[in-house]
Amino acid sequence: MAFQGSPVRVLVIPGLRGSGPAHWQSWLQGHLRQSRRAVRVEQHDWNTADLAAWAARIGETLAAEPLGAWVAVAHSFGCLALAQHLLSTCGRSAHGVRAALLVAPADPARFGLDDQPLRQRLRLPATLLASDTDPWMSASSAESFAQAWGSGFVNLGDAGHINAEAGFGPLPAAKKLTEFLIHRVEQSRRPERAALHEFSFAV
Repeated sequence: MAFQGSPVRVLVIPGLRGSGPAHWQSWLQGHLRQSRRAVRVEQHDWNTADLAAWAARIGETLAAEPLGAWVAVAHSFGCLALAQHLLSTCGRSAHGVRAALLVAPADPARFGLDDQPLRQRLRLPATLLASDTDPWMSASSAESFAQAWGSGFVNLGDAGHINAEAGFGPLPAAKKLTEFLIHRVEQSRRPERAALHEFSFAV
């Protein structure tokens, strides 16, 4: 159970075609690189939106890392893959995502997917960032998904798909929300650490 005292780490989950060096996910990962707190999910095929395969890859990435608590930071189709992972059996494994930042999720209908299985409560602290001008999902649909997932909702206005093509680049809002979620997870783990401390003295 020593993993309960390990630092909260960040799982970066890009969307289709990955997140290049100019993308805000790469910018955010760069801020966390020195502390080795960030790991990126690398899909086997970045060009094919296979929800089951992408969700399984999230589970494989977590299973390859030491046990611990994670904040997932997902973009576009990566948000759908994360939701699928969290709603599946693998999402309830010991390799736990404890909070999530969901940025510009893609509309499942754009990929011929039924959105109803994904419209379930994620049961963890989460925030969804959306845009009024996102071509991949309308702001009203994004807000509807936020309600279904039980997440907070922030509309950035005229921000396109909130990616490098839209000028993001640095995205301070994502960094601030990620730090907030890390802090929230750390606060929630304090009772676990206290119990572990008492146990160590008891034995």
